[in-house]
Amino acid sequence: MFRIAVCVSGGGTNLQAIIDGVRQGAIQDTEIVRVIGNNRNAYALERARQAGIEAVCVSPRDYEDRERFNEALLAAVDEAAPDLIVLAGFLVVLPPALIQKYENRIINIHPSLIPSFCGTGYYGLKVHEAALARGVKVTGATVHFVDRGTDTGPIIMQKAVAVRPEDTPETLQRRVMEEAEWKILPESIALIAAGRVSVEDGHVKIVTENADEKK
Repeated sequence: MFRIAVCVSGGGTNLQAIIDGVRQGAIQDTEIVRVIGNNRNAYALERARQAGIEAVCVSPRDYEDRERFNEALLAAVDEAAPDLIVLAGFLVVLPPALIQKYENRIINIHPSLIPSFCGTGYYGLKVHEAALARGVKVTGATVHFVDRGTDTGPIIMQKAVAVRPEDTPETLQRRVMEEAEWKILPESIALIAAGRVSVEDGHVKIVTENADEKK
């Protein structure tokens, strides 16, 4: 069974999409072994508990400095022994030690078509505010592996979403989630769990279903 740990900060809609994907069989032979949040009030932790998934909180407020928080976060991940770590709206800078230990085993969902509207300061509604301010006609979401940069890791999958003239940041955010994020995040996890994703020379390669599998 492929083991995933999901890191969250907010409402957990992407977490719910993963839970549903596992339950409905879109993500096969996979279990969510732990959900880790940095905010005790995050509804995502409640979603996990309701689904019978272990939910733990590792909050920076509970530690005297960042170094000790980083150690606790790494320990919380290690205890779950995951094959893959999924950042589903996790608004925390990962410790370098965690990124190094789980190289090419951490993925993130970002609400834009990277390299547009990404990097430091671009998260949540700020991404959609920037897209509307720029006047783009198409936006979307990206799933990528995590490296030491901010939204700079190898791209696994992207999906475009049209911007409507009447859009507000809130309506655009919701549509990007519904039409892109909730689709490509579970799909990416399913591909990785099936052993069909690899990183070669900094780029992602995906083995198609009808391709000859490497033994």
